[in-house]
Amino acid sequence: MLVAEGEADIMDAQALPLTVRMLGRQAYQPVWQAMKTFTETRNETTIDELWFVEHDPVFTQGQAGKAEHVLNPGTIPVVQVDRGGQVTYHGPGQLVVYLLLDVKRSQKGPRAIVSGIEQAIINVLQAYGVEACARPEAPGVYIQGAKIAALGLRFRKQRSYHGLSFNLDMDLEPFSRINPCGYEGLEVTQLADYVEHLDKQDVTGKLLLSLMEALGYSRIEKTDQRLP
Repeated sequence: MLVAEGEADIMDAQALPLTVRMLGRQAYQPVWQAMKTFTETRNETTIDELWFVEHDPVFTQGQAGKAEHVLNPGTIPVVQVDRGGQVTYHGPGQLVVYLLLDVKRSQKGPRAIVSGIEQAIINVLQAYGVEACARPEAPGVYIQGAKIAALGLRFRKQRSYHGLSFNLDMDLEPFSRINPCGYEGLEVTQLADYVEHLDKQDVTGKLLLSLMEALGYSRIEKTDQRLP
């Protein structure tokens, strides 16, 4: 079982269990296919899961995505996916978390889940002394107008998949090849610009605990380093 600072307090609560997968660095498409399969085959007793992953460079274009927002992808592949939102970039140094949740069981609607994810990221940033906020008209988390975290989920039969991306310490240049999330000229930032000697593992632990608290999960049932 993964144990992180502060986890004991969460595990004392009476709420839902969770499986956590720490997948390391992965190509995008096998993880996407695994998410879809998991969501299609789960039942009412399946424990919800969070998948933490770092992807090889890729642009993903959501269901409502417009081709004109992909400006100059170069050699980076563009993958059409079934989440909400427009185009974004994933690459090394960015923490991606996929949230495979039973929305009906959690008794939280899609808007409450999105708000909970945003607040969880904001709380992590506050722990590093960084002030951030959400914007109702544009899901995600922002520092003085620059986007540090993006959200894009799919809700199907009251179950969610896809999730969030949180820029930690990465090459931000590929964001200049797109209109991030469909917004021309949107500035993008990362946590390493505000925190010296950033420890990615520490950020991961903080975000896990913050998501559990925000979404109502009390304990980690198991952890795994493999796709299901």
